Order: sequence, then structure tokens, then C-alpha cells
Amino acid sequence: MDSKELQNILEHLLNNKVENEVVEFKKAENNYDFDKLGNYFSALCNEANLLKQKEAWLVFGVFENKKAKQLEIIGTNFRKHKADLDRLKKEIADKTTGRITFVEIYEVDYQGKRIIMFQIPPAPQGMPIAFDGHYYGRDGESLVPLNIEELERIRNQANSYDWTKEIIPDATLNDLDEQAIQKARIEFIKRNPKYEDEIDGWDNAKFLNKAKLTVRGKITRAAFILLGKEEEEHLLDSAVKIRWLLRTVTNEDKDFEIFSVPFILAVDEVFAKIRNLKYRYLRDGTLFPDEALRYEPFVIRESLNNAIAHQDYTKKARINVVEFEDDHLVFSNAGTFLPESVEKVVLTDSPEELSRNPFLMDAMKTLNMIETQGGGIRKIFGFQRKRFFPMPDYDFSAGKVKTIITGKIINEDFARILIKNPDLGWEDILLLDRVQKQKAINDEERNYLRKNRFIEGRKGSDYLSYKVIEPTKDENLMAEYVANKSFDDEYFKDLIIEYIKKQKKASRKGIDNLIIPKLSAVLNMEQRKTKVKNYLYILSKERKIKNVTYGIWELF
Repeated sequence: MDSKELQNILEHLLNNKVENEVVEFKKAENNYDFDKLGNYFSALCNEANLLKQKEAWLVFGVFENKKAKQLEIIGTNFRKHKADLDRLKKEIADKTTGRITFVEIYEVDYQGKRIIMFQIPPAPQGMPIAFDGHYYGRDGESLVPLNIEELERIRNQANSYDWTKEIIPDATLNDLDEQAIQKARIEFIKRNPKYEDEIDGWDNAKFLNKAKLTVRGKITRAAFILLGKEEEEHLLDSAVKIRWLLRTVTNEDKDFEIFSVPFILAVDEVFAKIRNLKYRYLRDGTLFPDEALRYEPFVIRESLNNAIAHQDYTKKARINVVEFEDDHLVFSNAGTFLPESVEKVVLTDSPEELSRNPFLMDAMKTLNMIETQGGGIRKIFGFQRKRFFPMPDYDFSAGKVKTIITGKIINEDFARILIKNPDLGWEDILLLDRVQKQKAINDEERNYLRKNRFIEGRKGSDYLSYKVIEPTKDENLMAEYVANKSFDDEYFKDLIIEYIKKQKKASRKGIDNLIIPKLSAVLNMEQRKTKVKNYLYILSKERKIKNVTYGIWELF
């Protein structure tokens, strides 16, 4: 969204002069309570859903003067650094249902003042949004708990409408691709072998009913998405396309192709475009195999089929498969992720309770395109684990679901840990994966990892710990561990005292030269100098050393 569009939206919001269920103004001159921000996010998400709005807005830097009955532009200093502001997306996602977060956060210069506009998506159909386990709504412009009637109204949406189940009035069996139907018959028998002896006696009409693609012989949108003729795609009234793009690792386009219905055939065509080359592991004794495919074929097909199954076809957007050369794949579809969280699906291996397109999903299960019990996501994680590759990443921003599959080792230490610790549970692997990717972890997760001695280091500079590293017996990894760990504070204080004792008088520069090289490698130079300064301060408070002149220290 460009600057002019944002200005127009802001002026439209300001012209209403008052807040309502989907618009909230806050002064937030310097800061704003994070939990309250999350509560408003939940409320505005839910209200946008109930009022059938495409978005809601939370605006910082505007004061609602109720006495004067007007809005005043005052500006805000909330999170002035863009990186801090961008981090808010993940911080909110960590505490919301389904990791739903802001569509976007905009900084707008309006009347010479800095205004922040938070674009908030409506709660997905059938999925009310909670923040930190609590559901919120609006009573006029007041923030209130979401009442039970509204909560149930959102939940009941899951069964109220399914775009893919709708009949296409003008479509007939002649509008379906015969090759796609034959492929569907083959896959149907793989999933339903009990019909093997009788399927040849079924005409197409009977087969499609049995495969749950038609309703009483009438062609549904689901049937057309999977089996429809490309030249008759206009009958769907939606942009049902898959776009494959090949890019360099520096994000430069190299090639592309667009695929249309029938998707049961398009999946194979897209699969054939992806250059699934061999990945050669660095030899490390006998720990690593010589080579393996970058991507397990199941991972490619399941990720693409999931995008097809969960696409919000009402958005009339393409499904995208972006291949970054010899590095990673990105699958994306319009719409939000309906299960509570990817982590929950992996940890509990439980089927998804909500689905955007239940009719299409049932048909795809029947045709052997996706897993029957929702275990496909966990299998994807499992194949990455077997290769010692990073776990899949999911991005739910901008009203899309992106699945990122990395086709190489990004941290050999993490790979060695998986090899030498085959009994690690999924919860530990997912957290350690985030540490290897240098992603933020919250205090609860950090405390858990520290308690179990999986990580050490300063907050924000976490590194893998001896308990995990020790079984690898890897000298390079152990050397890195020792460099990161450094020594305890008493060691450095004793070293400073011993140094001053021998020198009689010691300069700050001399003390820095002695101590700084021995400090933890995870500290930057400024942090190391601050550490030395703190040691000197503590020793002087303990009356063990004294500052006799600027930068010169003696024993007390």
C-alpha cells in the first residue's frame, strides 16, 4: 500500500470522528502496554468477522478528545526503530489463536506527525481469535470479553458455507477432463482397495458420486478444481491457477510457468518443474550419507496439495510455488491457517478440527491427494528431521499461508545433534531449531531450555549447550562451546586483582587487553567493555581496588 493510499484511508477513518467496533484510536505517545495491544487485536479481529468487514484498524498517535468530540493528531514515539515495530508481528502471533497477526504495520507521516496504522484481518470463518487464551470483542467502542453468543456465531461459521461444495449450474460431465478422471480412478483404488473388483463397472457419473466429487450427479466446484477441463475454467468464476517460479537465491526471477485445472494433473506437472537435485553431505566420519534428494517427494506433493485444499478461492488469487535455486521452496495460498497452530499439529499429531473447504478436502482424501487423518504436516517435519535439515517454517502474514521447506543443512552443529540424540522429543527439536535459526524465543521457552541445560548465553545471544553437544564428541563444536561459555565472574575478578598486584598500578587499557579476549564470544565489543567496567565497579565497592586517578587502578 503506497503513501497516498494510506493517507486516504487515515483521512477516511478520521472523518468518522469516533471509534467503533472495527476502528480504535490510541494516544500511545511513547509506549503502550503489550497485553492491552493484544486484547485489542483479538477484539478487532473478531468484530471484523462478525460485521463482515475485510479489515479493522488500530491507530496510534491520535487522541480522541471526548469532551470536545473530536480527534486530535498528536503523533507517537511507539517503537521508533522499524525493526522493533516489525518484531511486533511475531510477538502478537506467539499469543494468538492460529498465530494470526497483523496484515501489515504502517508508519505514516500525517500533518508532520508520525502515525502508526495497524491493519488487522478479520477472524477466519469458524475460528474466533483469542489473545493469551482469552477472547475479546467490542461493545460500541469499549473493549469487553467476547460474549458467548458472538463466540458461537463465529464458531458455527465453519459449517455454514463451503465455496467448494457449491454446484456449477451450467457444468456437465462433458466439461471434465477424461485423463483427469482416469487418474482419479487409479488414485481412488489406492485409497479404497475394497472397490477394486467393481470400479470398472461404474460409469463416470457413479464414480464421481462414490468419490464424493459430485452431489447427486451435479458438478461441484471441488470436482471442477480437481478434474475440470482447462478451456472451461471460466465456469468456476475464480482465478484457479498454480504459478511456479524459479528464482536465484538473491531473489532474481529466472523462469516461470502457470498451470490451470485439472489440479489432479497439475500437481504432477508442477512437481516435474522443481529441480529436486541431489544434496551431497560433508563427510564426517560415517555420520552422514553421501547424498540424498534435497526434498522428499512426499514433502513437495503434500505441501502443494495442502495449499490447494486450504486455498481461499473467494480471494481469486493464485497458489504460488517459488523455487529458490538449490536452497528452499516456498508454497503459498490465500487465506489464514485454521488449526490452532502448526506446533500443536506436530506435537499432538492430531487431525485438524477446522477446514475452510471441507468438501474439497474430503474429495482430495478420497483421491489419495492428502493424508486422511491430518498427519501430513507431521510427516513433512519427520522427513526434514531424517535429513537433519531445518524444520519447515510457516508465515501467516498478509492474509496468506506460506510454507518454507529448506533443502540443505544450514547449521552442521544442529545436524550432528539430531544424529547423536535420536531420542529428542519434538518440543525440544522445534525449540532448538529456532535457536539454530537465531529466531527469538520467549522467556518461558528460554527458561525451559536453560532448566534442561539445552542452551546457555545471554538473552538474545543463545547458543547450544554442553548437554546436547557432549554426545557428538566433536572437537570443533566443543571449541565453539568453550568460546561461547567463557568463564565465571569470580575468575575475571581474581584475574584483575592478580594483574594489578603484579603491576602495582594498572591502566584501564591494560585491564581491557587482559580481560576482553577471554570473555564470551557471543558478546560484542561494547558488551565486553561494559562487562569489564562492571567488574571494576564491583571490586571497588568491595574495597579491593581503587581508582587513584583517571583510568589508573591500584589495590585498596
